[in-house]
Amino acid sequence: MPTAVTAPIQAGTWVIDPVHSTVAFSVKHLMVSKVRGKFDTFSGAVTVAEDGTPSVSAEIDVASINTGNEQRDGHIRSADFFDAENHPKATFVSTDVRPDGDDYVLVGDFTLKGVTRPVELELEFNGVNPGMGNGPVAGFEAKTVINRKDFGIDIEMPLEGGGVVVGDKITITLEIEAGLQA
Repeated sequence: MPTAVTAPIQAGTWVIDPVHSTVAFSVKHLMVSKVRGKFDTFSGAVTVAEDGTPSVSAEIDVASINTGNEQRDGHIRSADFFDAENHPKATFVSTDVRPDGDDYVLVGDFTLKGVTRPVELELEFNGVNPGMGNGPVAGFEAKTVINRKDFGIDIEMPLEGGGVVVGDKITITLEIEAGLQA
């Protein structure tokens, strides 16, 4: 059962501004460093009900992955990883938001490569600004760690001396600016 949370922003639909937002990730590489990347195409909204209860929905175009290396990005788009041809979108739909000290926990169903699993994101609300003539904007930061194997990304790439090329744990970081729709 969802926990009642009164949102610190006014009721309405707050649409993610992709120009001022980032959907990024990092994963261990060769057991000693991290590869970082982002998605260039995504959309979503935070809808705040009249009673103050927020809900979130988002969609990511997985083919828009950008790690700064086209060869690697092509491999990640392939069936070994995202299978972007058959599963072009990753989605998130919230099921609950609950307070956690001064911050929140955002709970929802995340779908990647056709597999849906519940995830919890640490959510920080950064406040509302009157904006620059187009209405108020709100800022959020969120973070979660998922296991890629839970989503059917189970390619094994062992290293000759032990370990693996790509780690299992993926850290997803969101920096979101959303504008209130008129």
